[in-house]
Amino acid sequence: MKKDFYEILGISKNATEAEIKKAYRKKAIEFHPDKNPGNKEAEENFKAAAEAYEVLSDAQKKAKYDQFGHQAFDGSGGFGGGHGGMNMDDIFSQFGDIFGGAFGGQFGGNSGGQRRVKGSNLRIKVKLTLDEVANGVEKKVKVKRKVQAAGVSYKTCSTCNGQGQVMRVTNTILGRMQSASTCPTCGGSGQIIDKKPAEADAQGMILQDETVSIKIPAGVVDGMQLKVANKGNDAPGNGIPGDLIVAIEEQEHEFLKREGENLHFDLYISFAEAVLGVSKDIDAVNGKVRIKLEEGIQSGKILRLKGKGIPSLNGYGKGDLLVHINVWTPKTLNKEQKQFFEKNLTDENFIPQPEKSDKSFFEKVKDMFS
Repeated sequence: MKKDFYEILGISKNATEAEIKKAYRKKAIEFHPDKNPGNKEAEENFKAAAEAYEVLSDAQKKAKYDQFGHQAFDGSGGFGGGHGGMNMDDIFSQFGDIFGGAFGGQFGGNSGGQRRVKGSNLRIKVKLTLDEVANGVEKKVKVKRKVQAAGVSYKTCSTCNGQGQVMRVTNTILGRMQSASTCPTCGGSGQIIDKKPAEADAQGMILQDETVSIKIPAGVVDGMQLKVANKGNDAPGNGIPGDLIVAIEEQEHEFLKREGENLHFDLYISFAEAVLGVSKDIDAVNGKVRIKLEEGIQSGKILRLKGKGIPSLNGYGKGDLLVHINVWTPKTLNKEQKQFFEKNLTDENFIPQPEKSDKSFFEKVKDMFS
């Protein structure tokens, strides 16, 4: 089982942003590859700490993790930057600035001290049926990605000498101040185009269609965003590809209404069925379910079918299916039918006699939301 992010960083759930950052810096320095050459266990700990920090340092991701756990981000498809899908370049490019002068100022630096620029992310929307939400699904989508053109070559940027940054010295009343900024020539990659084919753009890129497989875990919710690592646009030179951000759009079901992990179904029955009792087939996310209604069932009664709802995103069981009984009153009657009911208007058996155990409408609504 995947280790808890808070446990990885050694912090509490109430840790502040500064405490999260400090804890990550401490762990990453402890397990940094430069301090632990060839140590695979240290490398995995280093990646795990980076993954934990990526989620907990982002307010929105942290909220989702606190609510849904690991599956809110990585499911079975490596969403959310799980360290199984992260590599050292991802970590160095995203979090290297946290370390300041640690490791000679070249935190995880590449050969020649060049920085690794990350390509831009792509965003798509995927529509899911309620059945797909309940069971999980693998979707194949076609995306247009910018990729490096065949035959393109790069050379070291002469402006920054491959560092990706230029240093500026400013005279102030406090003395000479030195600051670094992204190189305006190479955009921070440390490389510029040397040769490129005619069809490539100024960065040596071309648009290319690619089919991407997305594994979506059961229990996702409308509006949730999943991440497929390295399926965004390529970066020039030796950069790292961006990510594919997948927004979930849940389509409305014809009969079932979703409320969190629970489902609601309105079942309409006739007066005769309510009096005599009946068996009914109702729709559920995994096919039809047969239920038996007792004789004399009352309109407004709610039947709870345990475990027939939506699975919990973090794997903790399933919600329920709530069947709402609605007795249908006929709007028109023939003469014989009218005579039957007129004859029984004063019959004691037809006079409403609610039992003390019968809950009022407001009590039922309160139970639904408690």
